[in-house]
Amino acid sequence: MATANSATAPTPRALPRPGLRENVRLTRQMLSTPTRALDTIAERHGGTCSLGFGPLRMAIIGSPPAIREVMSRRADAYVWGHHFQSVGPSAFVGKRSMLGSDGADHSRRRGAVQAAFNRQRINRWAPMILQRTDAAIDEIVAAARPGQPIDLYPFGRRLILGITLQALFGDRWSSRLDEVHALVLRAQRFLELPAVRQLPLPIPVGSRAGVRRDRRILDEMIDADLALVRSQPPGSMDGLLGTLAFADDLSDEEIRDQVVTLIGAGFDTTASTLSWAIARIARAPEVGSALRAEADRAAAPGDADGDDAPHGGHTGPASTDDSPARWAVGALAYTGRVVREVLRLHPAGVLGVRMAAADMEIDGQAITKRTMVAWSPYISGRDPSVWPDPLRFDPDRYLDANLDEAQHTQTELAWIPFGRGPHMCIGFALAQLELTLIVGRLAQRCDLTAANDVMPSPSGLIVNRPTGGAVVLLSARDSA
Repeated sequence: MATANSATAPTPRALPRPGLRENVRLTRQMLSTPTRALDTIAERHGGTCSLGFGPLRMAIIGSPPAIREVMSRRADAYVWGHHFQSVGPSAFVGKRSMLGSDGADHSRRRGAVQAAFNRQRINRWAPMILQRTDAAIDEIVAAARPGQPIDLYPFGRRLILGITLQALFGDRWSSRLDEVHALVLRAQRFLELPAVRQLPLPIPVGSRAGVRRDRRILDEMIDADLALVRSQPPGSMDGLLGTLAFADDLSDEEIRDQVVTLIGAGFDTTASTLSWAIARIARAPEVGSALRAEADRAAAPGDADGDDAPHGGHTGPASTDDSPARWAVGALAYTGRVVREVLRLHPAGVLGVRMAAADMEIDGQAITKRTMVAWSPYISGRDPSVWPDPLRFDPDRYLDANLDEAQHTQTELAWIPFGRGPHMCIGFALAQLELTLIVGRLAQRCDLTAANDVMPSPSGLIVNRPTGGAVVLLSARDSA
């Protein structure tokens, strides 16, 4: 017998669904050039619609209120180890990665990594990040030629990977950067293949088999380092692995999967965002000038103040000399806003995918069990109802003086490049610290000018990167 509440409850609406031909076209684009499909969905369907057929059905969620509901659900409302995860990513990161874990296994694995990946430890890496940044800039300046374009994307990849490896292993892997870069580059290329080419084959041949061979090489390297770390007293070895090696609730297989996840997911996304930042700064001279002025002030004696640090708090005492390692992130407020605006327009992942564990209702719309719920920070970051003139690059749109309380709440809900909740990107604090320090130091030491006025188009199935890289004309500042 129906209750009064059930009798009066409104029936959930069906998700908007494009016609057959458009559905097929958009579904194919989602599996090859997703930003093209997302732009169409935002323009024609309000940012939310149903796509696909049968086991490939997707609910694209782009409006901020609907995404808020997706994020507010309990973790057990979704399945994370779904078939999209098992097709490609698991070939490299492994089946025990926290990325595709559910329930107690996810909580245990993520908890162990989170304990090692704490904010205090991350803040201590600031001098290392700046030292590596200066070394990379020295290489860039040496390679640049007057009037000739140079692509900074490869430099950014190596810089971020070097920071990631030092965070994980201390100095022990400093000579293995090129080796690890080759291994993860092949994995990246595999994950950008069409989904059908990522399927497991009955015999070990093809791209997937090559990725599995590369993963075995990484496992052997990690196992050797684990043995070295465990031969010393706990806490005596640098890097996150020095902590994970003695975690009682992780097996060696789980440790390997978490470490590979942190390498693979932690550097390519940040390097791609750095490329977008370079592309934006090179086309906005006023932004570059403001960044440079702020960086010069941050390196001045007594100017760094960590009380209002936007990303990571105080990273060291105020500068008493000209060393960039004495910077504090709290003195880089404008740089932090630039990074935030880059992440709004160009989130590293344009979709976050999870599978509905049961029938559910999101923003008054019905979603059936086993539907892939794909929320999009790309759509929400460009929603004109939240962001005035949404395609304009404007770091000052985040200033409190420009926002009332309601607008501030709206922008916080719509700005979700790292996700939210129990599956929020575990490396978000490190990524923001890296980007803030690297962008500030690069602007301080170099003048960047775009090779042309046209912003590059986005590309990449898994990671959103600028087509053609980050091509600029570069000159070193005489005073840097």
